[in-house]
Amino acid sequence: MTAITDLEIFARVARTGNMSAAGREMGLSPAVVSKRVSLLEERLGTRLFQRTTRQLTLTEIGEGYFKRIGDILSLVAEAEDFVSRRNTTPRGVLKVTAPTTFSRLHIAPYLPKFLARYPEIELDFHLTDNFTDIIREGFDLAVRIGELRDSSLVQRKLASDHRVICAAPRYIETYGAPASLSELDFHNCLSAGAQDYWRLHGPEGEHHLKVKGNIRSNSLEFVREALIAGLGIGLRSTWDIGPELESGALKVILPQYCGSDSVAIHAVYPCRDFMPEKVNVFIEFLSETYGPEPYWNQRLDLQRLLKPCLVADNAVKKESAPVPSRQKRRHAPAAGQSDGHA
Repeated sequence: MTAITDLEIFARVARTGNMSAAGREMGLSPAVVSKRVSLLEERLGTRLFQRTTRQLTLTEIGEGYFKRIGDILSLVAEAEDFVSRRNTTPRGVLKVTAPTTFSRLHIAPYLPKFLARYPEIELDFHLTDNFTDIIREGFDLAVRIGELRDSSLVQRKLASDHRVICAAPRYIETYGAPASLSELDFHNCLSAGAQDYWRLHGPEGEHHLKVKGNIRSNSLEFVREALIAGLGIGLRSTWDIGPELESGALKVILPQYCGSDSVAIHAVYPCRDFMPEKVNVFIEFLSETYGPEPYWNQRLDLQRLLKPCLVADNAVKKESAPVPSRQKRRHAPAAGQSDGHA
C-alpha cells in the first residue's frame, strides 16, 4: 500500500507543476521529491508525469489518480485537524479564492479584525474573476458571485447582490437614456466576462436580454472605469458602484428593473462530513460582517437613487443624438446558463 506521505508529495508536485516548489512547501530537497515520485511510479507500474526540460505535466492516468487521491488527502487533513483542534482553536493555513474587486472592497479591509480574533490562522488568497476548480487547485473555500449551478460543492449565501442598470451622465447627455428594455438594443452595453445576457427582474417578471457593446473585459474594474468614462451602459452591483452612485458619477436608468434575485454572493467549499474550523469561522465572520441587509446597501439612499433619471426629455435627445450601437435582439440563453459573474 502506498504511504500517505508519498500521496502528499505527488499531490504537491501535481498542483505546483514543479519538483522544487513542492519540495520547498514540504521541507524536502528536489532530489528527494523526484526520487519519491519515481518510486511511486515504479510501485504503480505507470508513468504519472510527462517530464521535459521546461515543464512537468500530468499524464492522463496521472490526472485520474490525482482526482481520486484529493478526497483521501482532504479527509486525512480533516481528521488530523479535528483531533488537533479538539473543536476549540481554529488554526492552520486557509486557502481562499475570491473575485478581485469584491475582495479589495469587502474582504481585505476586515482581515485585521479577523486575524486579531483568530491569530493561529494564516491566510493564502488567490484573487481572480475567472472560475477556479477549488478541489483541483486545493482551495479550502471560494467566494463566488452569481447564480450557482448544482454541483458536489456546498454553498452558503453570504449576502444578496443587488444590481442596477446604470450609465454616466456624460453618456446619457450624449445618447439619451433608454425609456424601456427594448431600447437597450440601440445602446452600447458593456459586459464583464461572459455577461452577454442580462437576467433582470421587473414589474412583468423575469427578463433575459442579449446585450452587445464595443468593450468587453475579464476585469470588473476595467468595465466600471469604462462606464464612468461615459462609454456605455452596464448592469452593476451596488457593492461595486455604491460610491459612484452617491457622488453622481453613475446614474441608475430603468430603475424599475434590477438584476435577478437568484444571483447572490456565496461561500463555496467541498462537500465533507465535517468542516475544518478555520473554514467555518471565516464563513461566519464574513456573514456577520455583511449582515442580513448588506452594509453597502444600508449606506445608500436607494429610494432616491432609483428614481428615473433624465428620461422625460429622452425622446427629444434621441432625435438629435448619435446612436452608439444598433443591434437586433437575440434569443434568451438556455435554461441554467450563467450570467457571467465570478
